Amino acid sequence: MEKQKYYITTAIAYTSGKPHIGNTYEVVLADAIARYKRLEGYDVFFQTGTDEHGQKIELKAEEAGVTPKEFVDKVSGEIKNIWDLMNTSYDKFIRTTDEDHEKQVKKIFKKMYAKGDIYKGHYEGMYCTPCESFFTESQLVDGKCPDCGRPCVPAKEEAYFFKMSKYADRLIQYIKDHPEFIQPESRKNEMMNNFLLPGLQDLCVSRTSFKWGIPVDFDPKHVVYVWLDALTNYITGIGYDCDGDSTEQFKKLWPADLHLIGKDIIRFHTIYWPIFLMSLDLPLPKQVFGHPWLLQGDGKMSKSKGNVLYADELVDFFGVDAVRYFVLHEMPFENDGVITWELMVERLNSELANTLGNLVNRTISMSNKYFGGVVEDRKAAEPVDDDLKAFALEVPGRVTAKMDKLRVADAITEVFSLFKRLNKYIDETMPWALAKDETKQDRLATVLYNLVEGISMGASLLEAFMPETTERILKQLNAEKRGFESLNVFGLYPSGNKVTDKPEILFARLDVKEVMEKVEKLHPHVEEPAAEEKAGIDLEPKAEITFEDFEKMQFQVGEIISCEAVKKSKKLLCSQVKIGSQVRQIVSGIKAHYTPEEMVGKKVMVLTNLKPAKLAGVLSEGMILCAEDEEGNLSLVTPEKEMPAGAEIC
Repeated sequence: MEKQKYYITTAIAYTSGKPHIGNTYEVVLADAIARYKRLEGYDVFFQTGTDEHGQKIELKAEEAGVTPKEFVDKVSGEIKNIWDLMNTSYDKFIRTTDEDHEKQVKKIFKKMYAKGDIYKGHYEGMYCTPCESFFTESQLVDGKCPDCGRPCVPAKEEAYFFKMSKYADRLIQYIKDHPEFIQPESRKNEMMNNFLLPGLQDLCVSRTSFKWGIPVDFDPKHVVYVWLDALTNYITGIGYDCDGDSTEQFKKLWPADLHLIGKDIIRFHTIYWPIFLMSLDLPLPKQVFGHPWLLQGDGKMSKSKGNVLYADELVDFFGVDAVRYFVLHEMPFENDGVITWELMVERLNSELANTLGNLVNRTISMSNKYFGGVVEDRKAAEPVDDDLKAFALEVPGRVTAKMDKLRVADAITEVFSLFKRLNKYIDETMPWALAKDETKQDRLATVLYNLVEGISMGASLLEAFMPETTERILKQLNAEKRGFESLNVFGLYPSGNKVTDKPEILFARLDVKEVMEKVEKLHPHVEEPAAEEKAGIDLEPKAEITFEDFEKMQFQVGEIISCEAVKKSKKLLCSQVKIGSQVRQIVSGIKAHYTPEEMVGKKVMVLTNLKPAKLAGVLSEGMILCAEDEEGNLSLVTPEKEMPAGAEIC
């Protein structure tokens, strides 16, 4: 029986510089999904690579005193080395400077032009060089790029344009008919409400102000706009041919099962890319998942802020699998995750060294101490064993259910729930006490067998997330990695097998103070002068109210599912806020403190029974609460723990 195919891609990394851990997270996430699909029996093809054209590259190469090709060769090599360092099992690493890719991009552009989907015109507007994106004045946020927040510059040049509006209605209907197409749902709402429903503008797809790109072969002073070039890698990398001579691999793999991308480029992948595919008469990918960001401390990583963490540095401190575990486990499904050196140490010590490493070490050490390393099922079962076995057999299904929904962090938690249950089993059975009773030797052997079997099952499930750790555990247990179907049976570890006589420490505990001292030596920073400790803020008291007055106000948790700047206003953002089963529109004067993209996905405190009012001509149906300091800085009031939208605040 032929295996079912599964084609997964990451966004191709832009070769403007070395990727930080937030960029690296994406390829590790994709790798975990790809590995788990292989465990389930799928025929997986996993593609990643590098995006190598554009004005930003041309400028960077000029600054470095090298040709653009020399520049991207170096950076692409660095990126590939980091992907390899993180033990990612990609099947293809594509570069947009690959000859076969460039050839197809030229043909694709020509086909779209011949079809009437691309026309020649002039562009005049604002351009963001880092994002390689054009914007109208109305799309800017405080005069800056709505995607990255950097300044935009006026640009005017001859260009080719793609008729986006020609396919807009068809795409809107497709998204309505395929609710699973854009994930998470908040990203779908953002694309529909902020871009598609208001009406799409035609997209600039060529440039003449720089040369580092794929030339338009029938008009060589133009180079193909970087997004049309970059997005097509998903089909050119697997053998698409614009003239109809595509490879068998392309026919087998397309459409992609999953495009895994960062939330900041969701617009390109869920609006531009599907429309390009419609123009080429190709089916759309089955799903696009816009994952959140991994933040350093409380802010997005950027070299300009000096808060960038790199995968190779983290690996030097913690090891590959500890870094993989952290970035996968700490990233929520929709909201941004946070990474710090201190948090890495805490997770390594508690989860990896204690929960997992100590479990494996204790089990092997007891097997050696009491039975010379021989693990034998002597069938001396007790009711507590049945509970353990039932739990172990439920875990694969729970992990799969989470992975099917791309809730990878939750899937790892399910795997570790088995290791925690095995630790509890040790406390329940107390092998050290059984060892003191000669009549309990069969029972002791059975307990140790169950532990080894349970660890073997957990290690096999762990392989998608921490492949080296799985290999090390199974080697010490003298066990084989389980196939997915064999995880439905408890008791497959061969009775009479012998574990290693020298158990190794999987994860050594670290001292956070020592780690931070080493970090300081690596990245010394100048301390800012200590500011005077600020006293609390005293406000002019308002008139007293009674409890009855307070009871009139209704506060609830709201979840912001989309947000956009209010046109013709320098202060206002308009948010669509989910409260229970309803969605309210709320206008807030917080534009100077939050971008629309930052707002999406946040849980906030909402005054829900405030009389509706119009602000700058836009209806507002409630109030989002913020705290304000003496300098006028605002901070959203958010629940400390995860609470559902609609929960009452009392």
